[in-house]
Amino acid sequence: MPRLFSVALPPWLTHALRAQRGPVPWNAVLRGALAAGPLLLAAVLAGRESVGVMAALGAMLAGINDRPGSRRTAVHRIGVPGLAGAAGLVVGTYAGEGLGAVPLTLTLTALGLLAGAVSAVGPVSSGAGTQLLVAAAIGAGMPLPEPGWQRALFFLAGCAWLIVLRLALPTPGALAHDFRFDGERVAVADVYDAIAELLAAAGGEQAGARRAALTAALDHAQDALAGPRLRRYASSSAERRLRAQYAAALPLAEAATALAWAGDALPARTAEGPRRLAVAVRTGEPCGPLPAPARSVPGLRALDDALLHAAETFDRGGKQTGGKQTGGKQAGGRQTGCERAGSRQTDGRNTDGRKSRSDKADDRHNAALHSDAGTNPLDRGARQTAHKGLRLRPLRVKALLRTVTGPGGREYGFRVALCYGASAAVAQALHHVHWYWLPATAVFLVKPDLGPLVSRVLNRAAGTVLGALVFAGFAAVLPRPEGLVALVAISGALIPVATRHFAAQTAVVTVLVLALVMVGGEPEASWSRIGETLLACAIVLIVGHLPAPGQRGGNVRARLDAATDAAHAYLTHVLSGADDRAARWALRREAYRKLAEARAAIDRAAAELPTLARHTEGTGEVAATLERLVDTTTACAVHLDDTGRLTPRHTERLATLLDELVEQRERAGLADPPADLLSA
Repeated sequence: MPRLFSVALPPWLTHALRAQRGPVPWNAVLRGALAAGPLLLAAVLAGRESVGVMAALGAMLAGINDRPGSRRTAVHRIGVPGLAGAAGLVVGTYAGEGLGAVPLTLTLTALGLLAGAVSAVGPVSSGAGTQLLVAAAIGAGMPLPEPGWQRALFFLAGCAWLIVLRLALPTPGALAHDFRFDGERVAVADVYDAIAELLAAAGGEQAGARRAALTAALDHAQDALAGPRLRRYASSSAERRLRAQYAAALPLAEAATALAWAGDALPARTAEGPRRLAVAVRTGEPCGPLPAPARSVPGLRALDDALLHAAETFDRGGKQTGGKQTGGKQAGGRQTGCERAGSRQTDGRNTDGRKSRSDKADDRHNAALHSDAGTNPLDRGARQTAHKGLRLRPLRVKALLRTVTGPGGREYGFRVALCYGASAAVAQALHHVHWYWLPATAVFLVKPDLGPLVSRVLNRAAGTVLGALVFAGFAAVLPRPEGLVALVAISGALIPVATRHFAAQTAVVTVLVLALVMVGGEPEASWSRIGETLLACAIVLIVGHLPAPGQRGGNVRARLDAATDAAHAYLTHVLSGADDRAARWALRREAYRKLAEARAAIDRAAAELPTLARHTEGTGEVAATLERLVDTTTACAVHLDDTGRLTPRHTERLATLLDELVEQRERAGLADPPADLLSA
């Protein structure tokens, strides 16, 4: 039966119903079960319930930040917010003990301004700002016998316990290799899979989505390999091998992007090589024969060169040995462990008998491979990247201050401070025993990186009601305290799965927090928790729609400006003719990363209510033009490597995109792009 009509839901409602998908992270589930619950049990057995509550809170908040990735990255992602939470406990506890209601509210408001502005720097800073404010509210309002410094120590102990579990517990199925680098191994393998998917989608409607997926995979792998370490450079052979394999994927990704930009469909065998390399990364086994693509166009020649370089890298296990023989096999790639199967073009000559451009490229390529590797730009760039990483322009103190004090930081800080301070004032005026719940709830609701405002409010309200009802049912039948301790352990295990949807995460955290409150000796508080949450939702909704000083959408505009600057630096480097591949790949990665951050901010802003979404109208078109500009720049880089000059198609496309960029930025109310970008 044909459909007579269809209902199109508004973006702010569809976002509230959207959930992430993927396999269950069983290792994170195990860590969650072993984190807060056992800590609370040990404290209950020792007769120090309040200590257990603080440690379990630290483990719970750390569990929210326990996301997939490498172990070193997890230390940074969990540890920095944990330190901020401990500082918040100290400040909140002593401020709550020594200040009256009005000075305390002003202190919390100032803290909200600082934490909100810092949250604009990035995800880890955002997590740190959140834990700082939540812990400050808990320290100021939760009645516990321990002084502030002891609360902070026990909070840190809970956070540190989860970090220990993250470092010590192996991922299931990873014991066959060095399990310390299982996160890095999966991330690098996903990059090769994403390259294969992009090659398979070239010439089709899904090419744009696959290019975006490749960007996400490269970002994730770059973060996994660039986690904090005691030494500047990799000291383990397993880590050096993974860094070399990641570096070998960069020219492959560059060639795949250029081929997708060309818009021509590719033979199925073109994607087979990256797929076999992905399997080799995951298993540690030889990748076997790699099919060689026909070297008919610059993009395919670049892909063939990159496959040959990857074969050499995998064969020598990440060791950069130049052009010497390794393991009795030629470093030229013809007899490596990843020896490529398939043939090149049949004759490779034009009808007049002269060598075609592809044959000339073959000659140059073979000469470079059989000479010293230091003269081969691709190999030299890969060695530099594997050794030093991709951070050409590390984030300096001045850059951090510009982000914090810029439009995005000011707008974010103003909203957080107003919501946090208003909720603290209202809560204290109501003289509620759990008044700290109101400002702590407002902190999660006011965070724009958790989704659009109305989506956050709807999910928070629904999750709290569901969690409170579930807990009320369990509290009526479970024995105390052992039943509540078990409920805390189960809730901790569910957090890694519940983080896929804000309402589900809220429901699980509500059950865990209410159980902790009862273990700490306070009465059951399900209904008051619902009331406090609904009041916080109302406050955030009102404050979120109030007019603010300056231009709205500051976070989106700041990220678009950063993406424009990164695209400018990348285009300038490519058109300069510089042969520094490591610098080019680093600039390319930065351009795509900044674009992904801007696109995520734009998508969240577009899903707001129309009264808020109108402030960022037109920014999506600017981001789309920037993406096409960076894709075109990548195609230009590949073509310049092959021929040394650009075709009219490349130059005309660049000129058209730069003109469109100026017009679209003007319509969106953005500042003009750099003058030297327009003259490029």
